Amino acid sequence: MKNMSRKYTFALLLPFWLLFTACDPGIEPPPPSTSANVIMPLGASRVEGARPAFESYRYELWKLLVDGGWDFDFIGANYDDASYPSYAGQTFDGWHSGYGGATSGQILEGLPGWLDAAGSPDIVLLSSPGGNDGLENSSFEDAVDNVNAIIDVLQANNPNVTIIIEQMAPAMEEAMTTELTSFMSQMNQEVLNMAAVQTTATSQVLTVDMFTGFNDTHLADDVHYNEAGATLVAERYYTVLEGVLQQ
Repeated sequence: MKNMSRKYTFALLLPFWLLFTACDPGIEPPPPSTSANVIMPLGASRVEGARPAFESYRYELWKLLVDGGWDFDFIGANYDDASYPSYAGQTFDGWHSGYGGATSGQILEGLPGWLDAAGSPDIVLLSSPGGNDGLENSSFEDAVDNVNAIIDVLQANNPNVTIIIEQMAPAMEEAMTTELTSFMSQMNQEVLNMAAVQTTATSQVLTVDMFTGFNDTHLADDVHYNEAGATLVAERYYTVLEGVLQQ
């Protein structure tokens, strides 16, 4: 998701941005992963982060996975070159597919190229589905269609993929307009329906509740996580991941 004050800036930049999302410029993509658990964080600015202004959950989740002794690899077409402390003798894995300001339609449009660049994930963490659509007062029905289509693309890419989709955390209380509150409430309910309908014999679609218990103390600005928010989101992802990760 993005800060509401930047809406019109993003609207101007995104068509140009879409030309350059196959991989992060200047960063050599790693070879195809051989890890037991290949994980793609997917979404907008809550995935991308922008240290030191606000945090992504990815670093906190990475530390939990390291502590758990899991064989895993974060992949994506974007690279986070912010400064993160090493942990347990390891360097943070900054690959992801989060793009600040991206709507569900723009994620859908970019996803095939990101998969081509990054490779096929075993697990996808789908953040704040339709969050920027809600901030822009875009069509709820179109956002639902786009998120379902994103799941379709992921399952076509890997019929065995596990997709963990968020019931998204709210924005700052003062930013939660009547329209945005309604949009998020409907989407968080719709995510449950998506998981039930889109799960196949080989591909689980699971939900994770980021909404309950999330409040203004978890935010650095109107919509982005501070360290406490990033930690909460990471812990909730990890709880679900423990049930699907391969040894």
